[in-house]
Amino acid sequence: MSLTLKLPENLLSSLLRLVLFSRSKSRSELATGSLTERIPIFLTLDQATIGDYFNPNDPAPIYKRQLSHEFQQYIIASIETSKRRSAFYYKITCRNQSDRQFVESFVYAIRRHFSARKLITIEKFEKFKRRSYILLFASLVIMMICHGLVPLILSDDKGISSAVHNGLDIFSWVILWQPIEKLIFQWNPHLKDISRLDRLVNAEIIITENE
Repeated sequence: MSLTLKLPENLLSSLLRLVLFSRSKSRSELATGSLTERIPIFLTLDQATIGDYFNPNDPAPIYKRQLSHEFQQYIIASIETSKRRSAFYYKITCRNQSDRQFVESFVYAIRRHFSARKLITIEKFEKFKRRSYILLFASLVIMMICHGLVPLILSDDKGISSAVHNGLDIFSWVILWQPIEKLIFQWNPHLKDISRLDRLVNAEIIITENE
């Protein structure tokens, strides 16, 4: 009798420990994921060094200036390890209160730059899709023409007919392989670049003051 009473208690306690362990594990994974999903881009802004972020030969106002190549490389390097769901944010440190007046123009120049790059990347992606579909359509047309003409030229009673048909099948796979490979496997890099640029354009801004 004592054994029958202990079995349910042991089973219940084991199940309870399992549930608590799974909850604690899921919480720890969620906490770890939240840390890795937000990627900061650290920037220091002051009146003396703000020109270093832009092309020195560009006389336009700050919000219209071209970003320097080194600054662009720094931003891209900061998000190199990002994933598809990673969120970016600019953490701007101002030297003093008066430097905050440059934040709006500075951030606008960054968003403007990556917004233009995003449009160019989308245009390249659309061009890539058009070329891939045209190549696939042309390959299908060539394959259909070959399969339609060969039976008319070669009769089934000839010994060479089987070899020609086999070669035609191989040729069809060869000309179709490249457009199919592009349409299936080469979309992701374009979408990844567009996603990164979109997150750079819409990244959150956190302003702190260096005390």
